[in-house]
Amino acid sequence: MIQVTDKAGERIRQLLAKEGVSGALRLAVQGGGCSGFTYQFKLETKERPTDQLFGNGGGNVVVDPKSLVLLDGMTLDYTESLMQSGFVIHNPNAQKTCSCGTSFSV
Repeated sequence: MIQVTDKAGERIRQLLAKEGVSGALRLAVQGGGCSGFTYQFKLETKERPTDQLFGNGGGNVVVDPKSLVLLDGMTLDYTESLMQSGFVIHNPNAQKTCSCGTSFSV
């Protein structure tokens, strides 16, 4: 299961509206990066039959089965400050992350 905070759900809805599409944010894991795996984000207009759907008031996230193994139990949040803004992943499966926070290992 993946938790989507209110802030993350709202930001997903904003991104979809800005693009003028309906759908969800695809969250996936791909091999690579300095720690072994990287997170991938993409707006998705059509779910695949094997996708798992997680959501928060229309701010939905879809995840493929292979990625879900590495993301199960995580929380997707969104932060906005003077210094930076973006999605924040709290992944309990990540044993080690790189200093920039975009890759992890299990």
